[in-house]
Amino acid sequence: MTNYTVQVEGMTCSHCVNAVVKEVSLLDNVADVSVSLEPEGTSAVSFTAPQAPSAESLRAAIDEAGYEMVGEVQTA
Repeated sequence: MTNYTVQVEGMTCSHCVNAVVKEVSLLDNVADVSVSLEPEGTSAVSFTAPQAPSAESLRAAIDEAGYEMVGEVQTA
């Protein structure tokens, strides 16, 4: 398993965190989703997976939660 991180804008509270964790966790082979919340800026969403999900699927999951992924998927 590899650790990955994506940057997400718009999250301000624990409800936001829970929504993003729920949607990203639904992606195939993604586990251990966590968020480093930055209410006044860009938050980091971290997860493990055997390989990174596509940027499109991550963007769609984060969009479904109501937030915006910025940048690309990074290995942690």
